Amino acid sequence: MNDLGQDLELRLVRYFTVVAAHQHFGRAAADLHVAQPALSRQIQRLEKYLGTRLLDRVPQGTRLTPAGQRFLPRAQALLQAARQAELAVRGQAEIERITIGYVEDLVITAAVGELRRRYPDAEITTRYLSCRDVGALSDKHVDALIARAPLPLAADVLTTPLYEEPRMLVVPRGHPLADRPSVTSEELAGEEAAPCPFETTDWTSYRILGADVPPIESYEDKLELVASGRAIAVLPVGDRRSSLRPNLVTIPIEGAPSSQVVLVSRKGDPNPMIRNLRLVAKAVLTAPAA
Repeated sequence: MNDLGQDLELRLVRYFTVVAAHQHFGRAAADLHVAQPALSRQIQRLEKYLGTRLLDRVPQGTRLTPAGQRFLPRAQALLQAARQAELAVRGQAEIERITIGYVEDLVITAAVGELRRRYPDAEITTRYLSCRDVGALSDKHVDALIARAPLPLAADVLTTPLYEEPRMLVVPRGHPLADRPSVTSEELAGEEAAPCPFETTDWTSYRILGADVPPIESYEDKLELVASGRAIAVLPVGDRRSSLRPNLVTIPIEGAPSSQVVLVSRKGDPNPMIRNLRLVAKAVLTAPAA
């Protein structure tokens, strides 16, 4: 008779397989780091549960009974299946995790929300990136990056285009171009580009009154230069932050290359959540309405 109301304990099964391997209670106890009397009691518990003897004591140690011989391969298979189940769960817990980097003017809420809806057990975090974080992907601080191309990244990355946006000119009110219905890219040729690769000001151009401007990282500081008449800016139309300042005007640009939003990840990264993000981002992230 087995113990009513109790399930077979894997610990007892493992003890049995170790004793069977050593064919000796003393050596098995030393291997398991348990006292020999305690090991004997645990084997007796297993035999009581199964309702049959598994081991016989002999002068040389122990030997399997016919029931023990039948039970041993099944016990080993049971332990192996339990180990594989444990590894599968632990592996899943390790890979269902992703950190998504994004740059300041892009809104990725729709993609993150859909990813969380589809994979509720995954750990999904986001990280805002500034100019100083240009190495976040290669340094593995993020698993994927949603930003605007081109990016100063190594060749061993996988880039997925998501959508494109036309560009617009941002100037202060009263600027000679402020009342124009549109401007051409040729009219803006020769302007100096801003230095930050991770901001939408990658096309920010300075028209300085006979002086150079040192590199500026803060987006608000760049807008302040524009508002003061010391610079002009070329931005994607989806970047609405300049519209929050009443002293700035936006003008469509004809003939300027589009701004492309891309998802970038490391080549060969086995994290399946990156593929899941790629599918979701392509499905839900679109260019904002003009």
